[in-house]
Amino acid sequence: MNRLKLAASLLALAAATPALSQTVAPIGATVPTAQGGANGVALLRNPSDPAKSVILASGELGGLEAYGLDGQRTGATPGGETYAVDVRDDLIAVLDRKEGRLRLSRYDFASGKTTAIGARPLTLGYAGEGVCLHRSARDGALYAFSLGGAGQLDQWLLYPTADGKMDGRIVRRLTLSSEAKFCVADDASGALYVAQEAVGVWRYDADPEAEAVPTLIDANRLGKIQGEVGGLAVFNGGKGGNYLVAANVEAGAFNVYDRNADDRFLGAFQVAIDSPSGLYGLRAPVGASLPAGALLIADDRKQGANSKIVSWADVAAALKLPVGEDAPAVAPSKLALVQASMETTPVANDGDAADDPAIWVHPTDPAQSTIIGTNKKRGLMVYDLSGKLLQDLPDGKMNNVDVRHGFKLAGKSVALVAASDRTHKSIALYTVDPATRMLTSVADGHIPTGLSDPYGLCMYQDRKGETFVFIGDPDGLMRQWKLTATAAGKVRALPVRDLKFDTQTEGCVADDETGALYVAEEDVALWKLGADAKTGSAKTAIARIADNPALKDDLEGVAIYAQPKGKGYVIVSSQGNNTYAVFRREGDNAYVGSFAVNANGASGIDGISETDGLEVTSASLGAGLEGGAFVAQDGRNVSPPENQNFKLVPWSVIAEKLKL
Repeated sequence: MNRLKLAASLLALAAATPALSQTVAPIGATVPTAQGGANGVALLRNPSDPAKSVILASGELGGLEAYGLDGQRTGATPGGETYAVDVRDDLIAVLDRKEGRLRLSRYDFASGKTTAIGARPLTLGYAGEGVCLHRSARDGALYAFSLGGAGQLDQWLLYPTADGKMDGRIVRRLTLSSEAKFCVADDASGALYVAQEAVGVWRYDADPEAEAVPTLIDANRLGKIQGEVGGLAVFNGGKGGNYLVAANVEAGAFNVYDRNADDRFLGAFQVAIDSPSGLYGLRAPVGASLPAGALLIADDRKQGANSKIVSWADVAAALKLPVGEDAPAVAPSKLALVQASMETTPVANDGDAADDPAIWVHPTDPAQSTIIGTNKKRGLMVYDLSGKLLQDLPDGKMNNVDVRHGFKLAGKSVALVAASDRTHKSIALYTVDPATRMLTSVADGHIPTGLSDPYGLCMYQDRKGETFVFIGDPDGLMRQWKLTATAAGKVRALPVRDLKFDTQTEGCVADDETGALYVAEEDVALWKLGADAKTGSAKTAIARIADNPALKDDLEGVAIYAQPKGKGYVIVSSQGNNTYAVFRREGDNAYVGSFAVNANGASGIDGISETDGLEVTSASLGAGLEGGAFVAQDGRNVSPPENQNFKLVPWSVIAEKLKL
């Protein structure tokens, strides 16, 4: 974590003035667990009759125990050594410490029975300590977070199988410096809270494609926590009242934080509990005695371990807090959500290595087309349409790449590939052999750019057949060269124009048919200029980040889906929110909508995030890709955690979701 951010968090915690602890009496309790202690509890709300909701508690070797709101046991489901539990709708996730796995089941309110629905054992591979669930408001995906004794924090994507069961894959793996036992996720905001033993409470973004940078909410000894945290719960009452509760065990209190004010500490209350070991919060009416929902507390006392039931309305009254809304409205996502059908072999280098793809279309057999990708720590790679690596060229730190067909060289029409070479600060040039699909260098020696750092690149071919390349640097300078063939069968470059932007640019694309050049100034806007050198430097802002809420810096890769008569779409990577904005190619380039690429649990291909470069083609690439394809760099290749790669989405899927 950034040291300044951590220091600021600690200062804020120290400066907060705590409210006096108020005592709240439970309105009920469950009978003691049949075997073992009480270390996890959840409330399964009955949507048709909330008064008949069910309390679920982990009873260790006694399995998962069920109780009515009167506290009487109604049944138990055996299953190893249950140690933690969470629910979403009628789905139940339990941590089985004996077998080191997650168990998934569904509860039927009509029969009162629990049915196992796991398609296979979801094995942790470590000593599990806790589990919590999260359902994404963006795409409805269901996730489970499992916590381990050595600081493990794994995020599982849970997805249905063809036979009606549930399977899971790890889509993100985080590591804490010490044991983490409790977590809770808020579905509406996507916030994940984790209690790290002897440290404090952290907040993460629950999106598996989000940057894993935690925010410190409260710290042991330095803040309002005096020792180990004994459980976490969220009460989401919307703008009227949205809270986090943490069991402050050594202080004998429960801390309350305002989630509408960046989790600011509000105060604390006390409940007569011997040993808090798990919380569950529900902000919805659950019968007459729980009009604003309930706080359940697992009391892992040595004799008669059970769960206590506390009215959230009583807590709010004691602390003089508004309870908020029963069912706060959540604005539906306007994003079109798609999944990748292919991913390439990861690049050879770790860290931020893969950057920009280009698509070479085979002249006679579209299925033999390739993806050419850059590794800015090594060189260029060529992949087939299944993602298999065909060629690896360690020619230098290549940042961006583009391709144009129909370049006349040595009496032949060839596909010319250009890349920005940061190692040699030069223009790298290659041709593609249709027979082998391999690249061969055709640069006429070293072609210096004169730029501080050759960065973004795109090519342009005008209606006369003349070919150009644009390269920008981090200082905002973009230079245009004309590419010409030599008698010896090589290609040289002649500078013809300089363009200046106020800040750094990278992504760009030229429209060969209309003569437009689109440039992404990363923190400012998507610009439109003339691609012809004679058009000068006049530019028009197609979309400014400050004016379009769908865009969040950095703006990165730009590509054109070209259709006949100047129609089609311009796509730009909105890196800051892991989406792709689509604009019309014709007219004033009106904004159409945005899409995101989410994980495909069945295939094991994760989503795409933190995209630098992208490419799209309207040319057929064979069966399944008759309408073309979209290819993007995946900056966080999280499932499984591997080096960066490139992923492909059929354009037909995007067009259907955006109703293009």
